[in-house]
Amino acid sequence: MTTLPAPSADALATSQALCRRIADAIRAEGGWIPFSRYMELALYAPGLGYYSAGSCKLGSAGDFTTAPEMSPFFGRTLARQLAQILPQTAGDLYEFGAGTGKLAIDILTELERLDALPRRYVILDLSADLIERQQSAIRAALPHLAARVVWRDSLPDQIDGVVIGNEVLDAMPCELLHWTPQPMLRGVTLNPEGGFQWEDRPPTDTQLIRLAADTGVNDSDYTSEISLANRAFIHTLASRLARGGIILIDYGYPAAEYYHPQRHMGTLIGHYRHHTVDDPFYLPGLMDLTCHVDFTAIAQCGIDAGLDLIGYTTQAQFLVNAGITRLLQELDAADSASYLPQAAMVQKLLSMQEMGELFKVIGFGKQVDIHWQGFLDGDRCHTL
Repeated sequence: MTTLPAPSADALATSQALCRRIADAIRAEGGWIPFSRYMELALYAPGLGYYSAGSCKLGSAGDFTTAPEMSPFFGRTLARQLAQILPQTAGDLYEFGAGTGKLAIDILTELERLDALPRRYVILDLSADLIERQQSAIRAALPHLAARVVWRDSLPDQIDGVVIGNEVLDAMPCELLHWTPQPMLRGVTLNPEGGFQWEDRPPTDTQLIRLAADTGVNDSDYTSEISLANRAFIHTLASRLARGGIILIDYGYPAAEYYHPQRHMGTLIGHYRHHTVDDPFYLPGLMDLTCHVDFTAIAQCGIDAGLDLIGYTTQAQFLVNAGITRLLQELDAADSASYLPQAAMVQKLLSMQEMGELFKVIGFGKQVDIHWQGFLDGDRCHTL
């Protein structure tokens, strides 16, 4: 068994304080909470949750690395797609969960080069420490554009522009179900020592019961996830989008793959110091918790809410369509000190064995009339 890095004394104290807060929430709810509530507290409890407590989350010193952190070509290529859509809108660009601000910097850099800057770049983030890092990074990298970037904690009533989200859906709390073969809602209770343990109860939410039946799962001892939060998020975006587009990038599958009989353990996983952890109760507040995205559910929810489904494809195909290889060719191949590391990172973004196949891109539109470059070849909507 891999030995995981030990947390610092301060980090351990933060985790222990969060455990007490979660235990208090369990007691307040009569001794049981659904896993989605546990995940919400573990990630977002004010001052203590993973995204709220100020720990380093991204990069080599954190718990995981995202595509924008790996290569500026990810954001620059995405910007080429955005440059197509923004002129047909009022010009506002919204990013959910902006991480360190790296994606915003790369997108703005490329949009400036293309003479297609947004009217405003609006960042929506719940993490106070990440917002501070974003502000510092953007001011340092693009001082002349910093005034265009604003931070908000909620969406406006009406969106006339483009919404982007990279690895946003996977971080939303999910409902955990355990089929026996009847679907049971998996929740969290306290064991005699005061720690956390599983307890299944029959679901009572009519929407969840219907969605569980729609999965087609009827196996015994099958565990998987259904994200009501993802569906609510798409419905909210659709209700606010008056004109423009939505581009979401995340790891996941169509429903037929998501609920395949061989995926009987589900997709819920923890990320701690670049290790994957199966136990979601390990060091709450110090470990990221995620589940893969059911892109069939995302597509159907968008369509039902009145959006046009523009395309669905792999990250690799989207980036190639949008011109990532052309951008790489602009580098001087003779300068191996800069070219080779950049080429290696682009290869990771595109490789079927790395991020290229697992990560998908889905696009929605409303009242815009263009052929989206990122979905021109290799569209997979037929698999949803």
